[in-house]
Amino acid sequence: MVRLPLTPDDVERGRRLGALLRRARGGRTLLDTALAAGISPETLRKIESGRVATPAFSTVAAVAAELDLSLDEVWAQVAHPAGASLAS
Repeated sequence: MVRLPLTPDDVERGRRLGALLRRARGGRTLLDTALAAGISPETLRKIESGRVATPAFSTVAAVAAELDLSLDEVWAQVAHPAGASLAS
């Protein structure tokens, strides 16, 4: 399977996702959050730092559930950042 290169928009969405998850994690440690979500701490570290711009849906869903974030909320904040126009 050939994976297409990420677009600048993909990379920016990945950065927003990472920032959202870091904020939602609050005072919880990365280790505790990752293990509770069933993923490796390194995977969560890469997502939060934006190094994995397009993580698997199941990974995002597991972390969001652990942080009490709805997937609708995650998508709204990642796909349409505050101040961005939805009409293009």
